[in-house]
Amino acid sequence: MTSSDVAVKVRGGELTFRLHETGERGSEAVLFLHGSGPGATGLSNWERIITDLGPRFWCLAPDQIGFGDSSHPADAPRGMGPFNELRAEALLALVDGLGLEKVHLVGNSMGGQLALLMTLARPDLVGKILLMGSGGAPDMPVSPGLTHLREFYASPSAASLKGLLSEFVYDLDPMRGTIDRVVAERMAYVNREDVRRSHEASFDPDGARRSFTPEELATITHDVLCVHGRDDRIIPVDASRYFAAAIPNANLYVLGRCGHWTQIEHPETFERLLTGLIDGRI
Repeated sequence: MTSSDVAVKVRGGELTFRLHETGERGSEAVLFLHGSGPGATGLSNWERIITDLGPRFWCLAPDQIGFGDSSHPADAPRGMGPFNELRAEALLALVDGLGLEKVHLVGNSMGGQLALLMTLARPDLVGKILLMGSGGAPDMPVSPGLTHLREFYASPSAASLKGLLSEFVYDLDPMRGTIDRVVAERMAYVNREDVRRSHEASFDPDGARRSFTPEELATITHDVLCVHGRDDRIIPVDASRYFAAAIPNANLYVLGRCGHWTQIEHPETFERLLTGLIDGRI
């Protein structure tokens, strides 16, 4: 695995991605888009998956703009909708800068929204799409877990982060070690002022949000697999049912005994689903 800083031009300025890579350039490219949350990074979402799949694909897992060691704009757009528009533009610039003519997209939660924004803007650039517990479905209830995530900085602490991440999984007991490790990794970011500033911009209560209409989704002709944990306490499984019903070439796979962290709770199943999608077996 390698990590490097890659600069892109967006809206007349420059932003920098911290990009984590496995595999060989020239292999089929897969862009892994992480979700939101305090201290989230590309590796905290995807390290196991991109390590396992590196022998097969060129795996790209950036820290999104406003997360981790990527740029944190001082004048970031307020609200998840406008900020995600900027993130999607930056991701498209990243893909172009890497010289890719086609890339498969894997989006977790907020990352699913980014995958959809990228696809709507540049459908020619996108191959297959896996949406995992994706946000962006309209009229979904705001879960207590999502409220905790949005309001985390009202009282930030390692204990609060551990409580939040415990809501991401179905069965806490086998995941305690993983959660403790992720908490330790993320707290180094949580305590940074630039990370807090980006979080508060994303979740500004007065900022705009973005959902996707059936009419928009009907224009997406790509093969899409919607994956969701049946027991997700952050984003309800009905969100993926909505996407699967509205996108013409979409299928839905619901995992039992699984929460919001499909790729971490059931990594082998997740890898089989992703490779099956790319290979045309699903």
